[in-house]
Amino acid sequence: MLSSFDTGTLLIMVLTMALAGGVTGILAGLFGIGGGAVLVPILVEFMNFQGVAPAVQAHIAVGTSLAIIVPTSIRSFRAHQKRGAPDEELLRNWLILTPLGVMVASVIVAFASGEALKIIFAVVAMLMAIKMLFNRASWSLGTDLPAQPTKGAVGFTIGFISTFMGIGGGNLNNVFMTSYGRPIHQAVATSAGLGVLIAVPGTLSYIINGWGNPQLPPFSLGYVNLLAFGMIMPISMLVAPLGVKFAHGLSKRQMELAFGVFLVVVSVRFFASVF
Repeated sequence: MLSSFDTGTLLIMVLTMALAGGVTGILAGLFGIGGGAVLVPILVEFMNFQGVAPAVQAHIAVGTSLAIIVPTSIRSFRAHQKRGAPDEELLRNWLILTPLGVMVASVIVAFASGEALKIIFAVVAMLMAIKMLFNRASWSLGTDLPAQPTKGAVGFTIGFISTFMGIGGGNLNNVFMTSYGRPIHQAVATSAGLGVLIAVPGTLSYIINGWGNPQLPPFSLGYVNLLAFGMIMPISMLVAPLGVKFAHGLSKRQMELAFGVFLVVVSVRFFASVF
Protein backbone atom coordinates (compact mmCIF):
# COMPACT_ATOMS: atom_id res chain seq x y z
CA MET A 1 0.00 0.00 0.00
CA LEU A 2 0.97 3.66 -0.13
CA SER A 3 2.62 3.62 3.27
CA SER A 4 5.20 1.09 2.08
CA PHE A 5 6.54 3.26 -0.76
CA ASP A 6 10.01 4.70 -0.48
CA THR A 7 10.59 8.36 -1.36
CA GLY A 8 11.97 7.60 -4.83
CA THR A 9 8.97 5.47 -5.79
CA LEU A 10 6.55 8.11 -4.55
CA LEU A 11 8.33 10.81 -6.55
CA ILE A 12 8.20 8.75 -9.75
CA MET A 13 4.53 8.02 -9.19
CA VAL A 14 3.65 11.68 -8.62
CA LEU A 15 5.58 12.81 -11.70
CA THR A 16 3.95 10.10 -13.80
CA MET A 17 0.49 11.12 -12.67
CA ALA A 18 1.26 14.78 -13.37
CA LEU A 19 2.44 13.86 -16.87
CA ALA A 20 -0.71 11.77 -17.37
CA GLY A 21 -2.81 14.78 -16.40
CA GLY A 22 -1.01 16.98 -18.91
CA VAL A 23 -1.35 14.46 -21.74
CA THR A 24 -5.01 13.89 -20.88
CA GLY A 25 -5.78 17.59 -21.10
CA ILE A 26 -3.97 17.97 -24.42
CA LEU A 27 -5.80 14.96 -25.90
CA ALA A 28 -9.16 16.23 -24.64
CA GLY A 29 -8.72 19.41 -26.61
CA LEU A 30 -6.85 17.99 -29.58
CA PHE A 31 -9.04 14.97 -30.35
CA GLY A 32 -12.17 15.66 -28.29
CA ILE A 33 -11.45 12.56 -26.21
CA GLY A 34 -11.19 12.30 -22.47
CA GLY A 35 -7.72 10.77 -22.53
CA GLY A 36 -8.91 7.42 -21.22
CA ALA A 37 -6.73 5.58 -23.72
CA VAL A 38 -3.71 7.08 -21.96
CA LEU A 39 -5.12 7.14 -18.46
CA VAL A 40 -6.25 3.52 -18.18
CA PRO A 41 -2.80 1.88 -18.66
CA ILE A 42 -1.15 4.46 -16.39
CA LEU A 43 -3.78 3.93 -13.73
CA VAL A 44 -3.28 0.17 -13.93
CA GLU A 45 0.39 0.75 -13.09
CA PHE A 46 -0.71 3.05 -10.27
CA MET A 47 -2.78 0.19 -8.89
CA ASN A 48 0.32 -2.02 -9.05
CA PHE A 49 2.22 0.58 -7.00
CA GLN A 50 -0.52 0.39 -4.38
CA GLY A 51 -0.43 -3.40 -4.30
CA VAL A 52 -4.05 -3.64 -5.40
CA ALA A 53 -5.46 -7.07 -6.24
CA PRO A 54 -5.16 -7.78 -10.01
CA ALA A 55 -8.84 -8.74 -10.15
CA VAL A 56 -9.94 -5.13 -9.61
CA GLN A 57 -7.08 -3.15 -11.16
CA ALA A 58 -8.69 -2.68 -14.58
CA HIS A 59 -12.08 -1.83 -13.07
CA ILE A 60 -10.55 0.87 -10.86
CA ALA A 61 -8.50 2.22 -13.76
CA VAL A 62 -11.55 2.47 -16.03
CA GLY A 63 -13.78 3.94 -13.31
CA THR A 64 -11.22 6.54 -12.29
CA SER A 65 -10.57 7.42 -15.92
CA LEU A 66 -14.27 8.12 -16.48
CA ALA A 67 -14.35 10.33 -13.37
CA ILE A 68 -11.42 12.39 -14.67
CA ILE A 69 -13.07 12.72 -18.08
CA VAL A 70 -16.08 14.58 -16.62
CA PRO A 71 -14.42 17.95 -15.82
CA THR A 72 -11.89 17.63 -18.64
CA SER A 73 -14.59 17.12 -21.27
CA ILE A 74 -16.66 20.00 -19.94
CA ARG A 75 -13.72 22.39 -20.17
CA SER A 76 -12.74 21.14 -23.62
CA PHE A 77 -16.32 21.38 -24.93
CA ARG A 78 -16.70 24.96 -23.73
CA ALA A 79 -13.48 25.92 -25.48
CA HIS A 80 -14.67 24.34 -28.76
CA GLN A 81 -18.13 25.88 -28.32
CA LYS A 82 -16.64 29.37 -28.31
CA ARG A 83 -15.43 28.62 -31.83
CA GLY A 84 -18.87 27.38 -32.89
CA ALA A 85 -17.46 23.98 -33.80
CA PRO A 86 -19.67 21.29 -32.15
CA ASP A 87 -22.75 19.73 -33.77
CA GLU A 88 -25.09 20.51 -30.89
CA GLU A 89 -28.12 19.05 -32.68
CA LEU A 90 -26.42 15.64 -32.73
CA LEU A 91 -25.64 15.92 -29.03
CA ARG A 92 -29.30 16.71 -28.29
CA ASN A 93 -30.33 13.60 -30.26
CA TRP A 94 -28.02 11.51 -28.08
CA LEU A 95 -28.99 13.12 -24.77
CA ILE A 96 -30.97 10.06 -23.63
CA LEU A 97 -29.74 7.18 -25.81
CA THR A 98 -26.02 7.53 -25.08
CA PRO A 99 -26.41 7.49 -21.28
CA LEU A 100 -28.82 4.56 -21.74
CA GLY A 101 -26.05 2.64 -23.52
CA VAL A 102 -23.76 3.43 -20.59
CA MET A 103 -26.25 2.09 -18.06
CA VAL A 104 -26.81 -1.16 -19.97
CA ALA A 105 -23.05 -1.72 -20.27
CA SER A 106 -22.53 -0.99 -16.57
CA VAL A 107 -24.65 -4.02 -15.68
CA ILE A 108 -22.35 -6.24 -17.76
CA VAL A 109 -19.16 -4.59 -16.49
CA ALA A 110 -20.02 -5.64 -12.96
CA PHE A 111 -19.38 -9.26 -13.99
CA ALA A 112 -16.53 -8.73 -16.53
CA SER A 113 -12.93 -9.70 -15.79
CA GLY A 114 -10.04 -7.25 -15.95
CA GLU A 115 -8.54 -9.13 -18.90
CA ALA A 116 -11.81 -8.87 -20.83
CA LEU A 117 -11.86 -5.09 -20.38
CA LYS A 118 -8.29 -4.81 -21.69
CA ILE A 119 -8.95 -6.98 -24.76
CA ILE A 120 -12.07 -4.99 -25.69
CA PHE A 121 -10.07 -1.79 -25.36
CA ALA A 122 -7.23 -3.05 -27.58
CA VAL A 123 -9.42 -4.46 -30.37
CA VAL A 124 -11.61 -1.37 -30.73
CA ALA A 125 -8.61 0.97 -30.63
CA MET A 126 -6.83 -0.95 -33.40
CA LEU A 127 -9.90 -0.95 -35.67
CA MET A 128 -10.24 2.80 -35.26
CA ALA A 129 -6.52 3.28 -35.95
CA ILE A 130 -6.77 1.41 -39.26
CA LYS A 131 -9.65 3.63 -40.32
CA MET A 132 -7.79 6.84 -39.50
CA LEU A 133 -4.36 5.87 -40.87
CA PHE A 134 -5.54 4.38 -44.17
CA ASN A 135 -8.57 6.55 -44.69
CA ARG A 136 -9.75 6.72 -48.29
CA ALA A 137 -12.57 8.67 -49.89
CA SER A 138 -14.05 5.36 -51.02
CA TRP A 139 -14.44 4.37 -47.36
CA SER A 140 -17.03 7.07 -46.84
CA LEU A 141 -20.46 5.81 -45.79
CA GLY A 142 -22.33 8.89 -46.97
CA THR A 143 -22.30 12.64 -47.43
CA ASP A 144 -24.16 13.38 -44.20
CA LEU A 145 -25.14 11.68 -40.97
CA PRO A 146 -27.87 9.01 -41.20
CA ALA A 147 -31.42 9.71 -40.06
CA GLN A 148 -33.16 8.17 -37.07
CA PRO A 149 -33.30 5.46 -35.83
CA THR A 150 -29.78 4.70 -37.13
CA LYS A 151 -28.29 7.85 -35.63
CA GLY A 152 -29.82 7.08 -32.25
CA ALA A 153 -28.55 3.49 -32.36
CA VAL A 154 -25.03 4.77 -33.00
CA GLY A 155 -25.25 7.02 -29.94
CA PHE A 156 -26.40 4.08 -27.80
CA THR A 157 -23.57 1.88 -29.14
CA ILE A 158 -20.90 4.51 -28.51
CA GLY A 159 -22.07 4.87 -24.91
CA PHE A 160 -22.16 1.08 -24.50
CA ILE A 161 -18.62 0.43 -25.83
CA SER A 162 -17.07 3.44 -24.10
CA THR A 163 -18.17 2.17 -20.70
CA PHE A 164 -15.98 -0.92 -21.11
CA MET A 165 -12.99 1.16 -22.22
CA GLY A 166 -13.05 4.05 -19.76
CA ILE A 167 -13.17 6.59 -22.58
CA GLY A 168 -15.41 9.53 -23.37
CA GLY A 169 -16.54 8.14 -26.73
CA GLY A 170 -14.54 10.63 -28.78
CA ASN A 171 -12.51 7.89 -30.45
CA LEU A 172 -15.66 6.26 -31.77
CA ASN A 173 -17.56 9.42 -32.62
CA ASN A 174 -14.64 10.87 -34.59
CA VAL A 175 -14.69 7.82 -36.86
CA PHE A 176 -18.50 7.91 -37.14
CA MET A 177 -18.80 11.56 -38.09
CA THR A 178 -15.86 11.64 -40.51
CA SER A 179 -17.19 8.51 -42.24
CA TYR A 180 -20.29 10.52 -43.12
CA GLY A 181 -18.48 13.51 -44.52
CA ARG A 182 -18.30 15.70 -41.45
CA PRO A 183 -15.07 17.69 -40.91
CA ILE A 184 -12.64 16.23 -38.40
CA HIS A 185 -12.60 19.49 -36.45
CA GLN A 186 -16.37 19.37 -36.01
CA ALA A 187 -16.17 15.71 -34.98
CA VAL A 188 -13.52 16.51 -32.36
CA ALA A 189 -15.55 19.39 -30.95
CA THR A 190 -18.72 17.28 -30.78
CA SER A 191 -16.82 14.45 -29.12
CA ALA A 192 -15.87 16.74 -26.26
CA GLY A 193 -19.57 17.20 -25.47
CA LEU A 194 -20.25 13.50 -25.92
CA GLY A 195 -17.66 12.80 -23.22
CA VAL A 196 -19.93 14.45 -20.66
CA LEU A 197 -22.92 12.30 -21.68
CA ILE A 198 -20.85 9.15 -21.20
CA ALA A 199 -18.55 9.96 -18.28
CA VAL A 200 -21.18 11.18 -15.80
CA PRO A 201 -23.40 8.04 -15.79
CA GLY A 202 -20.32 5.87 -16.33
CA THR A 203 -18.62 7.21 -13.23
CA LEU A 204 -21.73 6.70 -11.14
CA SER A 205 -22.05 3.10 -12.36
CA TYR A 206 -18.44 2.25 -11.41
CA ILE A 207 -18.93 3.80 -7.97
CA ILE A 208 -22.04 1.69 -7.41
CA ASN A 209 -20.57 -1.54 -8.85
CA GLY A 210 -17.47 -1.31 -6.69
CA TRP A 211 -19.13 -0.15 -3.51
CA GLY A 212 -18.03 -2.18 -0.49
CA ASN A 213 -15.55 -4.37 -2.41
CA PRO A 214 -12.97 -5.52 0.19
CA GLN A 215 -10.16 -5.49 -2.41
CA LEU A 216 -10.35 -1.73 -3.00
CA PRO A 217 -7.27 0.38 -2.14
CA PRO A 218 -7.39 3.35 0.28
CA PHE A 219 -9.07 6.58 -0.86
CA SER A 220 -11.53 4.75 -3.12
CA LEU A 221 -15.17 5.51 -3.77
CA GLY A 222 -16.33 2.27 -5.33
CA TYR A 223 -14.14 1.68 -8.40
CA VAL A 224 -13.07 5.36 -8.47
CA ASN A 225 -9.75 6.07 -6.75
CA LEU A 226 -9.93 9.58 -5.30
CA LEU A 227 -6.15 9.88 -4.85
CA ALA A 228 -5.47 9.31 -8.55
CA PHE A 229 -8.39 11.57 -9.47
CA GLY A 230 -7.04 14.40 -7.31
CA MET A 231 -3.53 14.11 -8.77
CA ILE A 232 -4.52 14.04 -12.45
CA MET A 233 -7.71 16.10 -12.82
CA PRO A 234 -6.41 19.61 -11.96
CA ILE A 235 -3.57 19.43 -14.49
CA SER A 236 -5.76 17.99 -17.24
CA MET A 237 -8.30 20.79 -16.69
CA LEU A 238 -5.55 23.41 -16.89
CA VAL A 239 -4.08 22.32 -20.22
CA ALA A 240 -7.26 21.24 -22.09
CA PRO A 241 -7.65 24.63 -23.86
CA LEU A 242 -4.09 24.26 -25.17
CA GLY A 243 -5.14 21.07 -26.97
CA VAL A 244 -8.06 22.94 -28.53
CA LYS A 245 -5.64 25.53 -29.87
CA PHE A 246 -3.46 22.79 -31.39
CA ALA A 247 -6.49 21.10 -32.97
CA HIS A 248 -7.63 24.19 -34.85
CA GLY A 249 -4.10 24.73 -36.17
CA LEU A 250 -3.78 21.33 -37.87
CA SER A 251 -5.05 20.14 -41.24
CA LYS A 252 -7.63 17.34 -41.56
CA ARG A 253 -5.03 14.77 -42.67
CA GLN A 254 -2.56 15.76 -39.98
CA MET A 255 -5.29 15.24 -37.38
CA GLU A 256 -6.17 11.81 -38.83
CA LEU A 257 -2.56 10.60 -38.89
CA ALA A 258 -1.80 11.82 -35.37
CA PHE A 259 -4.97 10.22 -34.06
CA GLY A 260 -4.26 6.93 -35.85
CA VAL A 261 -0.70 6.62 -34.54
CA PHE A 262 -1.91 7.38 -31.05
CA LEU A 263 -4.47 4.57 -31.23
CA VAL A 264 -1.94 2.03 -32.52
CA VAL A 265 0.36 2.69 -29.58
CA VAL A 266 -2.50 2.29 -27.13
CA SER A 267 -3.75 -0.93 -28.72
CA VAL A 268 -0.32 -2.57 -28.76
CA ARG A 269 0.22 -1.59 -25.14
CA PHE A 270 -2.98 -3.31 -24.04
CA PHE A 271 -2.43 -6.46 -26.08
CA ALA A 272 1.05 -6.73 -24.54
CA SER A 273 -0.33 -6.38 -21.02
CA VAL A 274 -2.75 -9.28 -21.55
CA PHE A 275 -0.62 -11.71 -23.58
